[in-house]
Amino acid sequence: MGRRELREHIFRLLFRAEFHPAEEMSEQETFYLDYLEGLEDKDREYIQDKVEAIRELMAELDARVDEVIDKWKTDRMARVDLTIIRLAVYEMTCDEDVPTGVAINEAVELAKRYGSDQSPAFINAVLAKLA
Repeated sequence: MGRRELREHIFRLLFRAEFHPAEEMSEQETFYLDYLEGLEDKDREYIQDKVEAIRELMAELDARVDEVIDKWKTDRMARVDLTIIRLAVYEMTCDEDVPTGVAINEAVELAKRYGSDQSPAFINAVLAKLA
């Protein structure tokens, strides 16, 4: 499975966390990953590790975003946009394998697919301030 596809699955699982209590997320992850056909063990582990790492750092990631934006604090953002931003900020600051430009570009691509018409520009602007 390619990085883009892995990133999309990570996004989907992180987005689920917005609607389920923390104690249910292990079950949600298992359900989601078991549904994927042909998922290799290494890809499953990669997805699970990254989701867990981002969930553990969520407050810190949100604080970084709140420092650079004026009008839209994280608690007021659309959940899709916030989830994409969290993933990208994590990749920009904690994942040495992902260059900053790639993290931003991939976030914009996710926004085009899952966000509103304004999401790509909004996410690009927020991430550019963090770069």
